Amino acid sequence: MAGEAGGAALGRAADKLFSLSGLFAVRKPKGPTSAAVLNLLKERLLAEAGVQTKGNKRNRVLKIGHGGTLDSAATGVLVVGIGKGTKMLGTMLAGSKKYTAIGMLGKATDTLDATGKVTEEKPYDQVTKGDLENVLQKFTGDIMQVPPLYSALKKDGERLSTLMKRGEAVEAKPARPVRVYSLSLQQFQPPLFTLDVECGGGFYVRSLVNDIGKELSTCASVQELTRTKQGPFTLEEHALHEDKWTIDEIAQSLEHCRALLLGEPARKKLKTEHPGECAVVCEDK
Repeated sequence: MAGEAGGAALGRAADKLFSLSGLFAVRKPKGPTSAAVLNLLKERLLAEAGVQTKGNKRNRVLKIGHGGTLDSAATGVLVVGIGKGTKMLGTMLAGSKKYTAIGMLGKATDTLDATGKVTEEKPYDQVTKGDLENVLQKFTGDIMQVPPLYSALKKDGERLSTLMKRGEAVEAKPARPVRVYSLSLQQFQPPLFTLDVECGGGFYVRSLVNDIGKELSTCASVQELTRTKQGPFTLEEHALHEDKWTIDEIAQSLEHCRALLLGEPARKKLKTEHPGECAVVCEDK
């Protein structure tokens, strides 16, 4: 009898899991790729529902994807679509995002962040807080930006970052239009500086910090990066910690987020944005 009851409970859990539909947010930790976080989430949910993922081709497929890659070294809001919600992820790619970034003056790396090899070092003593604040004005509004070589953008079906790691010669993508809604300096303790950025789709904070360094006649790279908001989803209010990656918690979050999405004002999308270049990943390819 106990076995039958357990089987019935698992059956109900599986039914509930496969009925989930919509958008919610998780808190991505520092280290794994966005795709790896998504795969872990998927594994957890399928295990909780008692769904075997190997050796049975008749299994129902759990549709799950994310709304915009976060660098492996970055933390913060990762918007997830489940069920029919995966069709809504395109709006997340092109929509507004907020970041807090800690940059370091005087050091450039090949990845434009702290994970890469140092490629250049320059003095930064001449840079004042006023210099930095003045330079930020040049990077606000509609600007042109060259994406990093280490990125999820693709060439011939492969990510540029994968090609770079293999040691293949990769040409930089041409500069493209991006939109910065707001950009402010929160802290300046040389060589470190902290920025708050609100931007549109296709924008790279690593490229921004690198460009700021050049504009100040030195160089700079990102030390820490946190996505604090994506669309209506904020890190503090909506992003589920790993201990809450359960069917019931996600069901509650989906319910809560439906009201959020109804009230979200649409940002005017740039015709030249390329949301398709950002990976919406269901499996780590």
